Amino acid sequence: MNPPVEYAVVVPTVGRPCLAACLRALAASEGPPPVEVVVVDDRPAGDGPLPLAPAGDLPVRSLATGGRGPAAARNAGWRAVSAPWVVFLDDDVEVLPDWAGRLAADLATAGGTTGGVQGRLTVPLPADRAPTDWERGTAGLEQAAWATADMAYRARALKGVGGFDERFPRAFREDADLALRMLDAGWALRRGDRVTRHPVRPAGPWASVRAQRGNADDALMNRLHGPAWWSRAQAPKGRLPGHLATTALACAALLATARGRRRSAALAAGLWAAATAEFARSRIAPGPRTRREVVTMAVTSVVIPPLATWHRLAGRIRHRAARPLGEVR
Repeated sequence: MNPPVEYAVVVPTVGRPCLAACLRALAASEGPPPVEVVVVDDRPAGDGPLPLAPAGDLPVRSLATGGRGPAAARNAGWRAVSAPWVVFLDDDVEVLPDWAGRLAADLATAGGTTGGVQGRLTVPLPADRAPTDWERGTAGLEQAAWATADMAYRARALKGVGGFDERFPRAFREDADLALRMLDAGWALRRGDRVTRHPVRPAGPWASVRAQRGNADDALMNRLHGPAWWSRAQAPKGRLPGHLATTALACAALLATARGRRRSAALAAGLWAAATAEFARSRIAPGPRTRREVVTMAVTSVVIPPLATWHRLAGRIRHRAARPLGEVR
């Protein structure tokens, strides 16, 4: 029987309390342990030590990146280890008790051309009510391809493509970009059998509004990989075309009002209201329909279309001259 493949674990964090549960679950998982665990502290100020004690006897250490974003944090982590495989875990996941054993099997059966093996994510949802909009969004991770919430990459494959592109400042699309560059370099990516639990983290009522910043990252993806990247990365397109149309109707209503064209303004405003109502309904209908949820969905459905439009336009301008990472180096 061949010895298990050595691997290191890299966990980027901004110091959220869930880090302790992540490390505790990793330490409790049965199977070949990692040769090293690197927790990358990406807090801008590094406010005090991180809770590393739950890692138990695992060989864990931390390093700091000073708030440069998850792509930079993961790069610092994998470049600091020497294992042939690097497993990236987010600090808000909890591996299952048999995770280490299943990971060992995933890596042992990876062929020589396999550059990455994805873990399977499961998102626990409330059993006594319909999930909220935020909870449904998190549950979408179960179908996401190449999500670095649990993704193992061959170290030499990472080195060959230059790692994560640090022009992606958020935990959004940086994993899809890396996967597409891996595929372009000739590496195969596949799903493994290990399972990792991804609880729904707490979020305020404006979480969906803040998430619209990701439209700028989509603009960068378009620039780097072309408009067909959506299908290659197995990513849902979302509602951006509808948001653009809704925003255009709002602008048309305001412009017509300013010019004294009341009938045109009323028509555009009515169409805008109908589009906004349809968007809100699509978010409210499958949810718990509590007063809090309905109000949150109604208000944010008004705000999201113009913000999504703004971030996409800003991203197109900001990244208009962006070139693929290999051409930048």
